[in-house]
Amino acid sequence: MFDFVKTRKRVIQVILALIIVPFAFFGLESYTTSLSDSNDLAKVNGNPITQREFTEELSRQQERFRNVFGREADLSALDTPESRIALLDSLIGQRLVGVAALKGNLLVSDDLLREVIARTPAFQSDGRFSMSNYEALLSARGMTAAGYEAQLRYDLGTGVLVRAISETAIPGGTVARRLAALEEEAREASVATVPADAFLAQVSLDDAQLKSYYDSNQGDFRAAERLRAEYVVLAAADLAKGAPPTQAEIQAAYEARAGRVQAQEQRRASHILVTLAPDASESDRKAARAKIERILSQVKKSPGRFAELAKQYSQDPGSAEKGGDLGFFGRGMMVKPFEDAIFAMKEGEISGVVETEFGYHIIRLTGIQASKGRSLEAMRAELTEEVQRQKGLRKFTEAAEAFSNMVYEQPDSLTPVADQFKLEIRTTGWTTRNGGAELGKLNSKKLLNALFSGDSIEGRRNTDAIEVAPNTLVAARVVEHQADRQRSFDEVRGEVERILRRREAAKLAQKEGEAKLAQLARGGDVRLKWSASKPVSRRNPQGLPQEMLRRVLAADVSKLPAYLGMDGGDDGYVLIRISKVVPAPAKTDAQQAADLARAERQAGLAQYEAYVASLRAQADVSINKDKLFSKP
Repeated sequence: MFDFVKTRKRVIQVILALIIVPFAFFGLESYTTSLSDSNDLAKVNGNPITQREFTEELSRQQERFRNVFGREADLSALDTPESRIALLDSLIGQRLVGVAALKGNLLVSDDLLREVIARTPAFQSDGRFSMSNYEALLSARGMTAAGYEAQLRYDLGTGVLVRAISETAIPGGTVARRLAALEEEAREASVATVPADAFLAQVSLDDAQLKSYYDSNQGDFRAAERLRAEYVVLAAADLAKGAPPTQAEIQAAYEARAGRVQAQEQRRASHILVTLAPDASESDRKAARAKIERILSQVKKSPGRFAELAKQYSQDPGSAEKGGDLGFFGRGMMVKPFEDAIFAMKEGEISGVVETEFGYHIIRLTGIQASKGRSLEAMRAELTEEVQRQKGLRKFTEAAEAFSNMVYEQPDSLTPVADQFKLEIRTTGWTTRNGGAELGKLNSKKLLNALFSGDSIEGRRNTDAIEVAPNTLVAARVVEHQADRQRSFDEVRGEVERILRRREAAKLAQKEGEAKLAQLARGGDVRLKWSASKPVSRRNPQGLPQEMLRRVLAADVSKLPAYLGMDGGDDGYVLIRISKVVPAPAKTDAQQAADLARAERQAGLAQYEAYVASLRAQADVSINKDKLFSKP
């Protein structure tokens, strides 16, 4: 096994470049040390996975998520029960593979260890290993060199094992081509629905059925906790409305922008173009050049015929019919050689041959519109808005701290802060912890959490001033609260009836749909309203739901059209018609190589997952679910 390490040194270094910094600097010591049993989330063959280890891995995931989606990304999707289970499973797999690597004596030589450390960018200065950087970074993480190097040996051995397992599952070229063909093969499919709505009138229900359903599903008929709140908003935009700018302020703003409000010089030109492809041969270039030279000689003999010659010879379809006229334009609107020529000419002048990426031009400058400044009146509206916005921001900055202090220091009412800052006290409708779009700016998770806290509900205290949007603060207080409760049967009778009626109608629709499917399979003529046919594939599902796509792609298409049917839930029964199979397009050698590489990655991942599953099946793994789902 050590021979594998020696012969795959470069591969190992690549692996380490990916894993060394995140693992070493976020505390792999949790693999080899344990805290008290009270912090254990799981045990693998008696060795604990602690709450600390889990929390650190979760933090790493969140940091990677922010790096991809921005610092303001919502991280809640990474901390659901499902994601916590997946993360713990990943840690268990890492532990099992690490132990297997140790048992396999995947040890690393001192030479290789030194080489990897020396090549780590975090430890380098000016492209060379720096002992001071090395020691400083380890010290910042509270680690010793000996501890870090021991962990690095562990990482390298584990990485080698992972690579060795993955490389045992390499598909052949035929398999790769077949997988790629399946991914890109398209099937033209259309859909028709037997709607449940059409059968609602046929459904008959009695009170016993309704009551039985209610009794069996009472959890579905609970009224969620909700509250109504009053609130005040301090916003720069609102403060700006009360701060109209004076004439002097507008004048000052105009003068400050005087250097930036000049309308740039515009020039008008006509041209004659002989086009030339970017990859034109030398002979084509010579021919085009000779042609433009001949045209130029005619223009010089008869300048007054420029428009006529442009119509006759120019290959610019946008201007030729207009005698080559391009209209007025400013700097930056034309390619540079053309622009340089135009802005170096005098009005009425005709250029020589000008070469650009489009070909060869002859240019005539037909007009100059000098630069001129925009007047104060022309800019009054935008200057007024700008000055007013700036005044609003200044007033908000001055008022924000006092606003925040007042709602905190006088927590039993919003009236004092409303009077002080001349704000309207507004009232929300009933809202739950999940909020809703109708709340607008108040639909802030932080604000809702504050309102539903014990201090707000039981003490009826003001929330803190919370920023719900840029330059917008809100303080709120609960005025009415209702705990979650079980709604009575009488309250929800109509709701229960609608649910059951639709379900029974869906059953009738399914029965009808299955009969139509059987008739279609026999070649019968069935009246259905089919959607437009779409070519769907694994890579381009065209909006088809995942389960429907799976069935379409797995269907027997030896005889076309082929028909499928599937339960559409309460909406009815769905029929699918496959009318054509479109084979995958032919591939270039480069595309086939990419397909093979992708198939190798997929096979390697599947092999690794199978290996981890086999280790887990042989291991004694216990999970503390209460700890897993409790937040530290």
